[in-house]
Amino acid sequence: MAVVSLEGVGVVGLAAAVPKNRIDNLVPAGIFTEEDARAVVDKTGIRTRRVAPASVCASDLCHLAADRLLNDMGIDRSTIDVLIFVSQTPDYRMPATAVLLQHRLRLTRATGAFDVNLGCSGFVYGLWMASSFCAQPAVRRVLLLNGETRTKAYSPRDKATGLLFGDAGSATLLEKCEGAGTSFFSFNSDGSRGDFISIKGGGYRHPSSPETLREKTYENGSVRSDEHGVMNGPGVFEFLIEEVPGDIRRILTASGATIGEIDAFVFHQANKFMNEHLRRKLRIPAEKMPYSLHEYGNTSSVSIPLTMVTQLGTMLRERRNRLLLSGFGVGLSWGSAVLSTERMHVSELAELDA
Repeated sequence: MAVVSLEGVGVVGLAAAVPKNRIDNLVPAGIFTEEDARAVVDKTGIRTRRVAPASVCASDLCHLAADRLLNDMGIDRSTIDVLIFVSQTPDYRMPATAVLLQHRLRLTRATGAFDVNLGCSGFVYGLWMASSFCAQPAVRRVLLLNGETRTKAYSPRDKATGLLFGDAGSATLLEKCEGAGTSFFSFNSDGSRGDFISIKGGGYRHPSSPETLREKTYENGSVRSDEHGVMNGPGVFEFLIEEVPGDIRRILTASGATIGEIDAFVFHQANKFMNEHLRRKLRIPAEKMPYSLHEYGNTSSVSIPLTMVTQLGTMLRERRNRLLLSGFGVGLSWGSAVLSTERMHVSELAELDA
């Protein structure tokens, strides 16, 4: 689609939460030898990850982040008009998790609430939807929640994915702001490559059955069922270098910004090798491209706000910034945004001890 824009809506608050349980990828576990683990860490940059216990869902992490954010900012909860929950690991098939979070967060029954099933691009898509709602005359504030317990979707005994993912939740508050400037968004999709990152079993095309739940052993020693996620790493890398640089150049042109005028480039935290290739291709200075994956792993749509909270918190609190955000992956789906922030509130990272 064409680059779209809107004015007068700003991100005013941001918070994130992670499970307290920390996994060190260099401590041998399961099928991974020390040599296997070192190879993964060296290539991906993912040294530690946060993993939620079985009793904790993505909504619990989002609830903690949102509750802290609203309390820290002293927000009257009756002024939240819309709640958007972006996740591919919801609590239930039905009802929508967003509606349950409306109740848990003590928002009014006049709050519109809905789920969005998107992964790595989900924060950028969510920001656009939240901004579009907030631009409406009758809407005061919109709460965007991104949450994933991605470790539950992948087999810990899969050599391709078992050490990559972490769990996290975030809360982003948007409202009308004079002087917020113009925000720019670009969105793209390619379903022809949808099987590059996918879970075959457990949906309505291939319902759960003894066969989809049966674990199988593959030639490389990986063990997983059809209800675990799979990833075509080479295919995803090819997609990244083919599609994402052009999208970033396009939104820079549309926004009238140069790389030198962007204060920080916050990209989906999937793999440091891939992101560094992207950074060099675009000639982005290393100091403008923060990473959080070394501590938290790939947290899907939460990775961009989690990086902002943990790596850019002081900068975002103290001054005006122009940011370029880009999310890319499962779908395949990718999107980029250029926006300005003005001394926004950033809560300290919350840890859920369950």
